[in-house]
Amino acid sequence: MKTINLKRQLNRVFMSAALILTFLLSATSIAQTAPAKVKNVVLVHGAFADGSGWRNLYDVLSKKGYKVTIVQNPLSSLEDDVAATNMVLDNQDGPTILVGHSWGGAVITQAGNHPNVVGLVYVAAFQPDNGESALQWVQTTAPAPENGVLAPNDKGIVYYDEAKFHAGFCADVSKEDAAFMYASQGAFYAKGFITPITKAAWKDKPAYAVIATQDKSIDPSIQHAMYKRSKTKATEVKGSHCVFISQPEAVANVIIGAAKDLSGK
Repeated sequence: MKTINLKRQLNRVFMSAALILTFLLSATSIAQTAPAKVKNVVLVHGAFADGSGWRNLYDVLSKKGYKVTIVQNPLSSLEDDVAATNMVLDNQDGPTILVGHSWGGAVITQAGNHPNVVGLVYVAAFQPDNGESALQWVQTTAPAPENGVLAPNDKGIVYYDEAKFHAGFCADVSKEDAAFMYASQGAFYAKGFITPITKAAWKDKPAYAVIATQDKSIDPSIQHAMYKRSKTKATEVKGSHCVFISQPEAVANVIIGAAKDLSGK
């Protein structure tokens, strides 16, 4: 009798151990297959701007627990801006949302092939296809009267007309902020506008977008056309070309929504 009871006890122990091992293996498998939580956001500014313009959006995202890094584009060429973005992406410690504004959209379209990038967000931004340049999209519609993009100077640099900067670039920020933004704009070399994309990341990675409905620098119809073609998940926000400054909460919501989608939540 004692021998039978001992065998029963041993069988129970082995069965319990087997169940625990099965549970642990299953939990490990689920953990390995579940998407990692996306908490990294990299912001890429456009032409006639620098990284300081992202401050409002940085504050919103940081307060919500996101690790935000801002690229300082040299604006000297598409290749140089992509290289600057890739250097920042190399330092991310996990899956990353890559966000681009205006010209920065062309940059993230190329740089978004980086392995740390899991999704793209275009903020009133260019979204060229393979073999296309940003300039091709600019030329698809007549510029707004407020648009102040000047012809390249003798060094091949394009600036924004000071007289039109506020109305054409950032009409919904204060006059004082617009003056600072004009004073801090980068020297944008025109050759970037005519350089074609060689591998469009949005073809392989999820893309989201903010359409600035009052944009005078990139006509909203251009934004609609680009994002419709690529089947990008687009959200309209009432704002100027610098909608990320005037409406940071609305733009942050699109980025956070993308992060949640890509985290499986």
